[in-house]
Amino acid sequence: MRNPLKERLRRGEAVIGTFVGLGHPDVAEWLSRLGFDWLLLDAEHGPLGLETLQRMMQAMNGSGCVPIVRPQWNDPVVIKRVLDIGAYGVLIPWVNSGKEAEMAVRACRYPPHGIRGYGPRRAAMFDPEYFKTANEEILVAVQIETEAALKNLDEILSVEGVDACYIGPWDLSCSLGFGVPPRWDDPKYLSAFDRVLEASRRYGKPAGIFATMENIQWALEKGFKFNTVDDADTFLIRGARMALERARGR
Repeated sequence: MRNPLKERLRRGEAVIGTFVGLGHPDVAEWLSRLGFDWLLLDAEHGPLGLETLQRMMQAMNGSGCVPIVRPQWNDPVVIKRVLDIGAYGVLIPWVNSGKEAEMAVRACRYPPHGIRGYGPRRAAMFDPEYFKTANEEILVAVQIETEAALKNLDEILSVEGVDACYIGPWDLSCSLGFGVPPRWDDPKYLSAFDRVLEASRRYGKPAGIFATMENIQWALEKGFKFNTVDDADTFLIRGARMALERARGR
C-alpha cells in the first residue's frame, strides 16, 4: 500500500479536501476528479453506511484523490470495517486524551503494534503487499474539538502513530462556551487555533481545519496543512441558488 496523501503531509505540503456526506457514488466520482487531494467521507454526521462508503470509494478509483473516512466514533470495530473496505485513513472524532489517541492508533494497526483483525476484503484485493505496508501507510488523524482536547494537546500529539490533527471549529466553539456560529473575531476563540498550531509544530504533525471559501486562505496563511474546504451539500445548494437567482434576474 502507498498513501500519497500521507506522503505529501510528511513532506510538509498543504493538501485540500472536502467533506462528502451525500451518499451517492456519483458525488464521490465527480468531486474526486476536480483536483481535490482527498475526500473526507463523513459517517459521523452524514448518513453513510458501509455499503454506500464502499461504492463511493470504488467510484474514486483511478482519480488520484485519496479516500479518508470519518467514522461514527473511536470504535475499533467501526474503524476496522472502514479500513477493510478500502479507506486510506481515518479522521477520528472527539479525541480528548492521549489514551483515546492510542486507542485510535491501535485500532488502525495490525499486531503486534495494534489490535486490527486481519480481513482486508477490498483493501488488499489488488495489493499483495497490503499487510506489510498498511501499518505505516494508513493515515491516522485525530479531531481536536473540545476544551479537554486543547488541555491535553501534548499527550495527544505525542502518541506515536498519530499522523495529523484537525480542528472541528463548530464543536470547539460550543465546548468553549461560544455556541454556534463560532465567533471568528473573538481573541479567546482564535487563541485555540494558535495553541493547536504550536503543538502541531512541536511534534511535527500537521494540523488542519474545516474551512469554507471565506476563510480557507486565512487557514493556509496561518499554517494549517491538512484542510477541507466546504462540503458537497454546500456546493450543491450554492450552485443551485446561483442558477435560480440568475434565472429570476436577481
